Amino acid sequence: MTRSISQRIAEELAVREAQVNAAIRLLDEGSTVPFIARYRKEVTGELDDSQMRLLEERLHYLRELEDRRGTILASIEEQDKLTPALKKSLLEADTKNRLEDLYLPYKPKRRTKAQIAREAGLEPLANLLWNDPQQIPEALAEQYLSEEAGISDSKAALDGARQILMERFAEDADLLAKLRQFLTDNAQLASRLVEGKEQEGAKFRDYFEHTEALAKTPSHRALAMFRGRNEGILNINLVMHAQEKPIDAHPCEAMIAEHWNIEDKARAADRWLREAVRWTWRVKLLTHLQTDLLGQLRERAEAGAIEVFAHNLQDLLLAAPAGQKATIGLDPGLRTGVKVAVIDANGKVLDHGAIFPNPPQKRIQEAGAILLHMIRQHQVELIAIGNGTAGRETDKFVGDLFNANPDLNCRKVMVNEAGASIYSASEFASREFPDLDVTIRGAISIARRLQDPLAELVKIEPKSIGVGQYQHDVSQVQLARQLDAVVEDCVNAVGVDVNTASVPLLARVSGLNQSIATNIVNLRDEQGSFTDRKALLKVSRFGEKTFEQAAGFLRVSGGSNPLDASAVHPESYGVVQKIANHRGKEVRSIIGDSGFLRALNAADYISDKVGLPTVQDIISELDKPGRDPRPEFKMAEFQDGVEKISDLRPDMVLEGTVTNVTNFGAFIDIGVHQDGLVHISALAEKFVKDPRDVVKAGDVVRVKVMEVDAPRKRIGLSMRLSDKAGERAEKRGGSQRHGSNNANQRPPKPRQEQPAKNNAFAAAFANAKQRS
Repeated sequence: MTRSISQRIAEELAVREAQVNAAIRLLDEGSTVPFIARYRKEVTGELDDSQMRLLEERLHYLRELEDRRGTILASIEEQDKLTPALKKSLLEADTKNRLEDLYLPYKPKRRTKAQIAREAGLEPLANLLWNDPQQIPEALAEQYLSEEAGISDSKAALDGARQILMERFAEDADLLAKLRQFLTDNAQLASRLVEGKEQEGAKFRDYFEHTEALAKTPSHRALAMFRGRNEGILNINLVMHAQEKPIDAHPCEAMIAEHWNIEDKARAADRWLREAVRWTWRVKLLTHLQTDLLGQLRERAEAGAIEVFAHNLQDLLLAAPAGQKATIGLDPGLRTGVKVAVIDANGKVLDHGAIFPNPPQKRIQEAGAILLHMIRQHQVELIAIGNGTAGRETDKFVGDLFNANPDLNCRKVMVNEAGASIYSASEFASREFPDLDVTIRGAISIARRLQDPLAELVKIEPKSIGVGQYQHDVSQVQLARQLDAVVEDCVNAVGVDVNTASVPLLARVSGLNQSIATNIVNLRDEQGSFTDRKALLKVSRFGEKTFEQAAGFLRVSGGSNPLDASAVHPESYGVVQKIANHRGKEVRSIIGDSGFLRALNAADYISDKVGLPTVQDIISELDKPGRDPRPEFKMAEFQDGVEKISDLRPDMVLEGTVTNVTNFGAFIDIGVHQDGLVHISALAEKFVKDPRDVVKAGDVVRVKVMEVDAPRKRIGLSMRLSDKAGERAEKRGGSQRHGSNNANQRPPKPRQEQPAKNNAFAAAFANAKQRS
């Protein structure tokens, strides 16, 4: 019995089919994942946002599969070749590969050699030799000569008969499935240098003579090899062992022979049949299956890389905001100076300009006076310093200014400026600040992303934020779709103030788009701030369905209804009123009254329309209305005197900020213009399977310098502060050693011997250079 789409998804998610069906109905009705996960828990049985995203992704794949299945069934039926057994197999096919394998013999194609041979009447010859190997091939073939068909001798007849068997052997779906599974489990991925490309492809030298198990190849190594192949540096093939030669017999040949009951018993046609099997593998199946399996490897690798990017982006978007404080943004530079922008607590630009404290001008006194005046005039509490060129020099200049003026109530923070230049040159930035230079816009962005990373980073295309792994090597459609989902989930998890949010931020709210977001801002500019959520219905194209999807995620602070500033959906205001009336209180008085709210029995307020999960969420939200799920703001304190890579010394302990997390470790900004790498083996004293179990982008961590390679700009770090620089990997405990059977635990380039830790760092860095 074939399983339905909802049955398959339910099994994969380990939930009830009714939950899946309910979620699919909501999606098909136009509901968004954030809305369903937050406000339709009773309907879906409390499927969370991550389950909903997986459900949505699988629904898309399985519906494509069903569409293709329908097309294939119609095609075969049109050919009048759809037998009950074939139809059953097609209906039971659960992957696109299986479906295409079954369709292969019936797929319309150009005339093949086998087709031409059949037209020449050679199929009986092929069948006779296959069914009765006692026959002498050359003698039997003499009976099938035909000048009209171009079969002038026995060799031509036998070649045609062989083509018929080869096509028959190669188009058997069950055989293809067995061969594919065997290669998946046992094949080795072999990467070899293209002759004469040693110098041009030096960055791929780790893969010039590299072989590893296909099934265990991690995404970062696979993508590095694929990039090398795309650049014409590497050849990639599947082999059974590292020393395999083209003339070697392949185990898949034996599997083909066994499947078709071909044995070598020294009969007259056995040798000819063996050749048919051999050529089936060499000509028909080797390239086909290799292309197929390498394609699957690439898909898995891309999915892994996209997942890494998505996790890093989520961590960055949900990084702690410094809050609503007057802030100065500094976009550092040398020759062109440091661009300065002052913004108020709400992000409004108050002042801007440029100072020149760094070489070659070194107008330190003048720059200090200008900056000091701005700080005092606008009561600035934070200075955000971009971490690009001249960032540490500018950081030192600001630190010296603070030391000379201890009365200042101001802090400095290094800010990752990745993507600031993209924003500053964008169409949105041009509309937002038409009269300002792009460099000043960059300083504004740096200041604002300190105040609220999420609100500012949504203005930048996610791919430009710089936290990806091989982001240019993966499917850009898949990458964009998953990153957009991450941004949407993050924005809706935090909520958006409808009276201060920008168009890009509003456009990411559940149910909204760029056009409606623009209409909201235009009406806000014309009529002033919204006083309640209902006023949103006056916005052009903001209908009832849009209101249902978006209202719970939009906040109206200080409005006529205090619930409008919370995550309580307007459709549930009646529940809050019921709670207040039941206890003889005003709605406003119960908001934030923890003692009162925690004493409530949520079950007392459920109804046919409102279930227990929603009531529990409402009570929780009333306790801390509009709460921000992001962590408390912290910043790394860079060590004075450590401003460039040459200032680093082994065994130094420093503080830094995690900028990127990959499958093989984490990159840390320690304030020297070059991120250092904490290899996965040095993230913790215990075994680490996934670096994100230990760190995430934006975390402030303490690290020890283990290795410094200034010429190649490599910094090896460890979060195991008990480690000593130069320690060997063998001193590490347990399964963290390279003997682990988890391929991701190895450095990006595996070694034959157990390497020293420094070699592991070097290998990881060699791979990291391929990332962008």
